[in-house]
Amino acid sequence: MAMASLARRRAAEAVLLRRPHAAAWASACRGYAASGEESDVVVIGGGPGGYVAAIKAAQLGLKTTCIEKRGALGGTCLNVGCIPSKALLHSSHMYHEAKSSFAHHGVKFSNLEVDLPAMMAQKDKAVSGLTKGIEGLFKKNKVEYVKGFGKLVSPSEVSVDLVDGGSTIVKGKNIIVATGSDVKSLPGVTIDEKKIVSSTGALALTEIPKKLVVIGAGYIGLEMGSVWNRLGSEVTVVEFAPDIVPSMDGEIRKQFQRMLEKQKFKFMLKTKVVGVDTSGSGVKLTVEPAAGGEQTVIEADVVLVSAGRVPYTAGIGLDAIGVETDKGGRVLVDNRFMTNVKGVYAIGDAIPGPMLAHKAEEDGVACVEFIAGKEGHVDYDTVPGVVYTHPEVASVGKTEEQVKASGVAYQVGKFPLLANSRAKAIDDAEGMVKVISEKETDRILGVHIMSPGAGEIIHEAVLALQYGASSEDIARTCHAHPTVSEALKEACMNTYDKAIHM
Repeated sequence: MAMASLARRRAAEAVLLRRPHAAAWASACRGYAASGEESDVVVIGGGPGGYVAAIKAAQLGLKTTCIEKRGALGGTCLNVGCIPSKALLHSSHMYHEAKSSFAHHGVKFSNLEVDLPAMMAQKDKAVSGLTKGIEGLFKKNKVEYVKGFGKLVSPSEVSVDLVDGGSTIVKGKNIIVATGSDVKSLPGVTIDEKKIVSSTGALALTEIPKKLVVIGAGYIGLEMGSVWNRLGSEVTVVEFAPDIVPSMDGEIRKQFQRMLEKQKFKFMLKTKVVGVDTSGSGVKLTVEPAAGGEQTVIEADVVLVSAGRVPYTAGIGLDAIGVETDKGGRVLVDNRFMTNVKGVYAIGDAIPGPMLAHKAEEDGVACVEFIAGKEGHVDYDTVPGVVYTHPEVASVGKTEEQVKASGVAYQVGKFPLLANSRAKAIDDAEGMVKVISEKETDRILGVHIMSPGAGEIIHEAVLALQYGASSEDIARTCHAHPTVSEALKEACMNTYDKAIHM
């Protein structure tokens, strides 16, 4: 079909060239790819939300096109976010364990060293394999893949500047904006991806910095700080707020910070950056208390700016067709993900809600189900969050502070990993599980886990919240022994009754 379209276009150009004054128009036409048939669904963005939406739409029998500007599918998460960071977190953890714990377990060796290029190559291999895997899924499900920057020109048309040159118009009955998010900048702090880096630059450093300053004590900053801390960097975290990870349950957060401090993290909370000097070989940051006061200068080899993310919604034609956004650039949608413009939808980081890859995936599936005439559903109260440090911290539902503020009578059950057989056996017993349930009904309201593999264990709690289970439901569910997940069972026992092993 593509060859036939190309032949038709060239034939048209030949006719035009025989006409007076038409040569210039024909020359311009060569850079403009012919549009194909109208799709049922056009997705702008090939990240977790976009590519999942495209595949699901195709599975539902809809003719689907996905436009991705990067030239590689997977979005920020796969290319410069979730996946490469987890690869480096795993590799750096292996090195740190070998250096600090192996001898204790009877494993001794000499000449341990970091091969950073090999570590980076392993990360890149993981990314490349997964990206190609998504392309394979597109082919399997017959999703048309257009590589280029997409911009809305009407409620049913997207203009695309193609990666390989030229442009085209992609037409669709329904258009889904899945453009994701970008790094949030800080006033006066210019990211050059050399001395001052975003998370993208922090994933590609060619040397281990002696001193690393992280601006922002959120998920990304603490994870990337962990990578370089394990490899030998002195890590200082500067945070404007009074606490690290402000969305985390307060009790868990305090214990988490103590653990990071044991790992030699340094924290400067309630502190703001007021000046940056990159004129020397490194970086000098001038900081002061958030409320104002005496200034201090911090020196670093590299500064990581990790102050959050903002929706990538500017410059994609939303204003041209009248799509409404809020002051932060988030696209406003109804409960079916449709914008105020009929036929135009938005999902993932482009709309309000947690900026998480798995949330975007759920949005994508639900959105195309609505488009296909089915009933999609996303329960945002049961979207889990995980900090992939060591130990990991995972949570779902409400924090104790949120439950208390709601006025609902509640009860809390806790269980320390020090009393868990598997955690003791593997000598990795720092952490705890905390379960909050409604006092009258015992319905689970929130679960917070700090443990090895917390990101895997949390899904039992997600399922429990999704279906309105009680803490007793989990407590009476048989758990394999010995497993770290038994700590969740015991915390639930402690919520409505008493745990056995404490």
